[in-house]
Amino acid sequence: MYQQNPKMVKGVDWFTIWLYATLVAIGLLCIFSVEYNSKDNVVQSFLGFKKEYSKQLYFFGISLVIGIFILLTDSKFFTAMTNLGYLFGIVLILATFVVGKEVGGSKSWIPLGFMNVQPVEICKIFTSLALAKYLSLPETNFKLTKSHLIAAAIAFSPAILSVLQSEPGAAIVYFSFALAFYREGLPTLYLIIVFSLGILIIASILISPNTLFIIFSLVAAILIYLNKRKIKRDKSILITVVGVWLLCVGVQKIGVPLIFNKVLKPHQIVRILSTFGKDDYKFSSEERTAEINKEFAKLGTTKKKPGEKIESYNVKQSKIAIGSGGFFGKGFLQGTQTRGDFVPAQNTDFIFSSVGENFGFFGCLILLIIYFGLMFRLVFLAERQRSIFSRVYMYCVVGILFFHVALNVSMTLGLAPSPGITLPLISYGGSSLITFTVLLFIAIKLDSDRQMILR
Repeated sequence: MYQQNPKMVKGVDWFTIWLYATLVAIGLLCIFSVEYNSKDNVVQSFLGFKKEYSKQLYFFGISLVIGIFILLTDSKFFTAMTNLGYLFGIVLILATFVVGKEVGGSKSWIPLGFMNVQPVEICKIFTSLALAKYLSLPETNFKLTKSHLIAAAIAFSPAILSVLQSEPGAAIVYFSFALAFYREGLPTLYLIIVFSLGILIIASILISPNTLFIIFSLVAAILIYLNKRKIKRDKSILITVVGVWLLCVGVQKIGVPLIFNKVLKPHQIVRILSTFGKDDYKFSSEERTAEINKEFAKLGTTKKKPGEKIESYNVKQSKIAIGSGGFFGKGFLQGTQTRGDFVPAQNTDFIFSSVGENFGFFGCLILLIIYFGLMFRLVFLAERQRSIFSRVYMYCVVGILFFHVALNVSMTLGLAPSPGITLPLISYGGSSLITFTVLLFIAIKLDSDRQMILR
């Protein structure tokens, strides 16, 4: 038995595992720093499963067991169970509509007694595997529009269900699969369209509806005038300009108001508006406007000084905590904002504020270097794979990690709306920790068997 042990870990990339363990350790320190009471016995509190840092330690133990199990599993298992796993993930999300538990205004959690599981979080694993399976099929030609649509359907079906659960923040992460699509040959035009759509939505929030309509119309008129000779020879140019104009106006006049009035909840709208320093939204109905004003009143943002930027309480306290840390931080267990519980959700969504206050700009920089080191390592592993399945899966994991880190850090700094996205391996939560552990360890296992051709 002893002689077989080296074979069990043959080819395992230990560098990735050490980066993973380092991030989990930093997370435990940050959770401990904001919850520890000097009157508590450290050993007893860590083993008591009452404090969140104690629960996170146990979740880490469970994650390690799962990780070891993955490393001992035949890589062919992941391709064989892909379709069934994806179906299971979708059914699990649908189950929340019946037996789901409401947390933070979203009925997207399934209670398991000792922890709550968010199916849309776990479904990232199954979706990554399903995309890897589809794109690695010999009959899949990713240069065809049909293949693009099928891949998009696989990637965004869980996201659509997440929006129906009033959890649009979790749905945003599913756009991360675009990185894998781009690596496999997705035309850049698609990414330009998505990026332009994002700018259009932001412009619809910041600029008066009538002003924006006039701008679109003037631009369209100028383009038609400048190309009038070409249009005489080729009517498709006129059709394209008019089509783009109709699309822009449609998004501004119909799409964005529909999202704000029917999809987003008032507190989510407040998060978005406060990010852009606004306290009103011109597309909202009278009833929705009243609800939004109530949310602003709860946060005390309706009584602002002239010229002062509108921002939510959560973000404001987070920025104070990070700013107070200075360059090297106040020191471990020395934070006043996070230790004083001024920052809401400081163990989960806003845990980056704990890093900033305790360890300062230098600590935040080191943390981001570790994250990007992990992502670049996964890209390196992906590019040395013989199997398309393994390569696509690893790029899916990189995309998920990047979206989570970028959105979470931007959120705590007030640079992006607060979508309720965790900081990978750092934020408290068994569902999140186990999900990222499984994502990473499957990638490590696939790399250890990189000589195999998996489909």
